[in-house]
Amino acid sequence: MTVQRISIFPLAGALLFPRMHLPLHIFEPRYRALVSDAMARDRRIGMIQPRGLGLSPPLFDIGCLGRIADVEALEDGRFNIVLEGIARFRVLKELNVTTPFRQIEAELEDEGASDDALAGVERAALEQEAKRFAELQGYAVDWNAVSRLDDEALINGIAQIAPFDAAAKQALLEADSLNARSELIIQLLQFFGRHDGDDRATLQ
Repeated sequence: MTVQRISIFPLAGALLFPRMHLPLHIFEPRYRALVSDAMARDRRIGMIQPRGLGLSPPLFDIGCLGRIADVEALEDGRFNIVLEGIARFRVLKELNVTTPFRQIEAELEDEGASDDALAGVERAALEQEAKRFAELQGYAVDWNAVSRLDDEALINGIAQIAPFDAAAKQALLEADSLNARSELIIQLLQFFGRHDGDDRATLQ
């Protein structure tokens, strides 16, 4: 593991995983400054969830470092960017800085391509639960395209886009293996699928 200084974008409900992509619309001045700074240096931004509200809420311990793979600068100073996940990181400490955006010192995981693979029955169970959840929520999904995804892209893709609460999303990010993340996704799909949109179902 290596220690790095990382400029961060705290955003509840937004997960980034290694080798996955996350599109973001950047409009707040401090995060426009963050993108401008990243583009002038190494194109890297750390995504992490805050533990609450306010200008500088506490942070969860685990986030994911991303590289700006695509950027569109709009005339009014806003940006549309796509982050590509590099590796998860663990926050060691927050730094005292004069920049409008927050910076941390973090330990970066050495995370190569995943060699985890789901057994056929595990993959089938995940796809079945995802289909049931999508039907309950009224989502239109191209299941033929889904079936062609490898296990990592399927599991992390669901984790990124599923409408779970921040605590559930964080648990998915912190899962130590694809198998553990897949099992947790199935539990969460079942839990949140039992509640309609009027219920405030949360997992703490």
